Amino acid sequence: METRAVPREVSHAGGMTHSLEAACGLQRNLPWRKLPAYLIGQFLGSFTAAATVFGLYYDALYDYTKGNFTVTGPTATASIFSTYPAPYVSLLGGFFTEFMATVMLLLGILIIHDEKNNGALKGTQALLTGILVLGIGLGMGMNTGYAINPSRDLPPRLFTAIAGWGMDVFTAGHHWWWVPLTAPMLGSLAGVLIHKLFIDFHNQPVPESGNEKGQPVVETSTL
Repeated sequence: METRAVPREVSHAGGMTHSLEAACGLQRNLPWRKLPAYLIGQFLGSFTAAATVFGLYYDALYDYTKGNFTVTGPTATASIFSTYPAPYVSLLGGFFTEFMATVMLLLGILIIHDEKNNGALKGTQALLTGILVLGIGLGMGMNTGYAINPSRDLPPRLFTAIAGWGMDVFTAGHHWWWVPLTAPMLGSLAGVLIHKLFIDFHNQPVPESGNEKGQPVVETSTL
C-alpha cells in the first residue's frame, strides 16, 4: 500500500470523505494543491444529491408535512438530509460519538489496506470498507446518525435551509450543525495518529519480490 491513508481503490470505489482527504494531506499522500478540488467536488456532489432526493420525493414530503417543512416536531423531515442528535443526547455526548465513530472509520480503513500488517485480499478492500461503515452505523449511529464526514452533512443542510426548512437547520439540537464538521475532522486525525504510533511505526517493510520489471523470481534447483 505504500502507507497511503486512503488507497486508490477506496477513492475510486466510493469517493473520499473530507476527513480522509485531510488525513491524506497530513500524511503527504495527497498533494495539498489537489485538496481544494477534492473538497469542492465532494461538496457539489453532496449538494446535488440532496437536491435530487428532494425532487424525487417532493410529492411525498409535501403530502406528509402538508407543505410545512420542519426540523423538529411530529412531522420533522430535515433529518432525511442531514444529521441531528437524538433528543436525549447532549452536545458533548454527540461530539464524542462523532469523534469516536470517525476514529474507528480511519483505523479500520488503514488496517484494511495495510499490506505491511496482513492487509485484506486485493479486490475485497471496497467491500470490507462498506461493511466497516455499516458496522459503525449499527453500533454507533443511534445517538447522532453518524455523519463521520463533513461533506455528508453540511451541503445537504445548506440545501434544506434554501429549500424551505429555513435557518432552523442550524439552530436545532443546540446549534448542532458545527459538530458534524469538526468532530469527524479531529477524529480522522486522531485515527491516523493512533495507527501511526501503535501499528505503522512497528511494521516491517514489505519485502520486495520479483525483478526490476515486476516479474516474479523463479527459484531453480542446482541439482
